[in-house]
Amino acid sequence: MRVTRGMMRRRFVLLLLILLLAIGGLIARLGYIQMVQSPWLNERAQALWSRNIPVQGVRGSILDSQGQQLVYTASAPSVIAIPAQIKDKPGTAQALAKVLQMPEQKVLTLLQKRTLMVYITPGGRKITPAQEQAVRNLNLSGVYITEEGKSAYPYGDLAAQVLGITGADNQGITGLEKQYDKTLAGKPGYITFYANAKGQKMPGEGEQYIPPTNGSDLKTTINLQIQQIVQREIEQAVAKYNPDHVTAIVADPKTGAILAMANYPSFDPAHWQDYPPQNYNQNLAIWQTFEPGSTFKVVTLSAALQENKVNLNDKFYDPGYYEVAGHRIRCWKAGGHGSESFLNVVENSCNPGFIALGEKLGKNALFSYIKKFGFGQKTGIDLPGEGTGILFPLNKVGPLELATTAFGQGVSVTPIQQVMAMSAIANGGLLMKPYVVSEVLNHDTGSVISKTQPTVVRRVISSNTAAQVRAALESVVANGSGGNAYIDGYRVAGKTGTAQVAKNGRYQSGHYIVSFIGMAPANNPQLVAYIAIDHPRPKEGVIFGGVIAAPIVGRILADSLSYLDVPKSNQGLPKKYRWGDTVNIQVPNFVGLTIGDAQRSAIQSSDQLRTQVVGQGKYVVAQSPAAGTAIPQGSSVRLYLGNQPPAGTAPTPAPGLPSSPGGPSTAPGSGSSMPGALPPSSGASPAPNGVNPPSGSPPNNAGNTSS
Repeated sequence: MRVTRGMMRRRFVLLLLILLLAIGGLIARLGYIQMVQSPWLNERAQALWSRNIPVQGVRGSILDSQGQQLVYTASAPSVIAIPAQIKDKPGTAQALAKVLQMPEQKVLTLLQKRTLMVYITPGGRKITPAQEQAVRNLNLSGVYITEEGKSAYPYGDLAAQVLGITGADNQGITGLEKQYDKTLAGKPGYITFYANAKGQKMPGEGEQYIPPTNGSDLKTTINLQIQQIVQREIEQAVAKYNPDHVTAIVADPKTGAILAMANYPSFDPAHWQDYPPQNYNQNLAIWQTFEPGSTFKVVTLSAALQENKVNLNDKFYDPGYYEVAGHRIRCWKAGGHGSESFLNVVENSCNPGFIALGEKLGKNALFSYIKKFGFGQKTGIDLPGEGTGILFPLNKVGPLELATTAFGQGVSVTPIQQVMAMSAIANGGLLMKPYVVSEVLNHDTGSVISKTQPTVVRRVISSNTAAQVRAALESVVANGSGGNAYIDGYRVAGKTGTAQVAKNGRYQSGHYIVSFIGMAPANNPQLVAYIAIDHPRPKEGVIFGGVIAAPIVGRILADSLSYLDVPKSNQGLPKKYRWGDTVNIQVPNFVGLTIGDAQRSAIQSSDQLRTQVVGQGKYVVAQSPAAGTAIPQGSSVRLYLGNQPPAGTAPTPAPGLPSSPGGPSTAPGSGSSMPGALPPSSGASPAPNGVNPPSGSPPNNAGNTSS
């Protein structure tokens, strides 16, 4: 076909239009990129160029119930490096190693890593202020100082397993630190700078600081004073009995708040790496499971009373054993207790009597109440690592399993489960959910972010049944196996426990867990306290919960109630002393006497008091405990000396004593002691005058493998 001039013109115009359209498209595309996509492309470029150095916020503090800091975050600088920005790596490694007290080759290896950023660890993490200044003075290219937090513990090992620990990166590992890690941690900030593909800092570009967000504070239910009382008693128990483990809990039965929780062995959370892992990984108070022994009998008693299967005045005959499915289960007392009421069964912790109660209930009813009281399931406490315990499957429960369960053998429970079960009895029949954190607070302002409300899990027994059980348990302390927990002026109700420990399906000879759980005041309990001592090794005496554990709980309750200003009462049951019970006496007034008269008065007194002399001088100017305080016979009284008697006192000899020859006493004393509450340090106390040990009974009427 012949191409004409017109055709050529049309083709040229078409080509020109296509070219114009292409140019227009390019211009439009360029405008779109410049005008529309510019912010997005800038962000992508900056993301490729930017490098972030993390800046940690302040980790939240953990406070006691009164706002005292139990854990707080102290500033701790750390050294980081950008390897791509370091030209002289050997020289930099040499300089840093000297300041950080690290092997030079270790530092060089870190600087040679093909990574954006590296911590100079371990020597460069959380360094001292002097080291920080020394690193800054080196002015090394590619080496930076960043701020990290370091947990500080002003009270040492106080509530260590409850508080928990943090790792090198300030992450919670155990305890509240782990449970509330996100709440405590906050959000990190950054120092942002720009670098090329090789990691070298781009010239002319500045740095940008994005501040971190501080974590929130936790206000706990832990009462600092009560926690210290509990840990004091654990320390004394360890010194006296050399046990494998000790666990103690104090709770508010009306709310489920945990006021104190402690274990032995413990650890210093500031140096947790120096301790065996089980010390900081396991909170025995919520994790450990074991056969409870007779402290579990309160469940059987509560169920029997609630179901109207027994009246405490009903009679029971204990010949010293109970026949079950061809097995003879013996009472701890040789020959048995004979004819007794069911109140006496509770007081005496009589196994045959509780087996009879279990049979009256039957397995369905008994195990129903066991589960209602919270056994066999987690309590839901806000701490990690809680155990559940072990119960017999109902279809595996025969007459023998029913019998042993009724007196606390063959089941496995945790300490916190027992405390909450006893709290249900203390508060009128309501099972509460335990908790440790009461409030979450803003770290900077202290304002309340969230608050924990007490949670009722369910009603277990009626208030009337709970009152009957409390009355029976008060009688256990006043008249029965818990006598060593008796406190003048405070009505204590409680139950002893002595459980033999099983291993590989067999009970170990001589290995017991002795325990006591109590509440006070019995008519309106403010506190529930529990202690379990695993494998105590007394130098003398028997291994019974009533002998070893009961007096410890008595002291915890007495000191805690006194601290809380709970008024005393004279409406409780009078103490019936038994052979081996601790006999309390009132401290005489030694103030104003010469030291010679005071010491002779203590020695010649039938109260068998001992004295500790503090300071120098002729006269007693103060004493601890104060005059009129009830303490066990044989306890020590600190006498503080001075050169002049206190105003208003006369230096008269004690009644019946000759005048002191005068002159300062040379009796040894503890010069560093300070006035204050003196923990009773009684030895084995004789029975009061006129009280003889019952024939055929052990030194203390406290029970054995289940009493």
